[in-house]
Amino acid sequence: MRYLPILLPVVLASAAIIAAPAPALAGETYIEGTGGVIWNREDTNPVAAVTVGHDIDLGERFFVGAEGFAEKVLADDTRMVWGVGGRAGARVLPGAKLYAAANWQSKDCRECSDAVGLSTGWEQDLNEKIYAKLEYKHILIGDGEPDSDIVAVGLGYKF
Repeated sequence: MRYLPILLPVVLASAAIIAAPAPALAGETYIEGTGGVIWNREDTNPVAAVTVGHDIDLGERFFVGAEGFAEKVLADDTRMVWGVGGRAGARVLPGAKLYAAANWQSKDCRECSDAVGLSTGWEQDLNEKIYAKLEYKHILIGDGEPDSDIVAVGLGYKF
């Protein structure tokens, strides 16, 4: 896969930090649902996803995490996309996280390729357990298929 050099360092660093014994570092597990729009130079469609992840604090301000997701373009002839990836970010305001992420994802149609997503997002706590998010993701597809972009909003729950 030609995008492996982009994705591999983020996923490996996130996995190593999460797997390393770190009793002094706190973290949180989360589940979220998102909805938005996906577009490329050929089509625009609604999209929905569910994500499960875990972030590890690197001190009071910074964090890294790993997540897995299921995503569906709400159009005919598309498959459920499954993906895994990592993210890193910072707490920039009280109750707010700004992050960048990279992920690998399966193909969403028979003739498509698997892909790599590069994203950035903002999460804002609504209370101690619930947060809202806004995310932009650029999906690098390759094999002559046009890249895609997603803008999504969502709600999450922290454990």
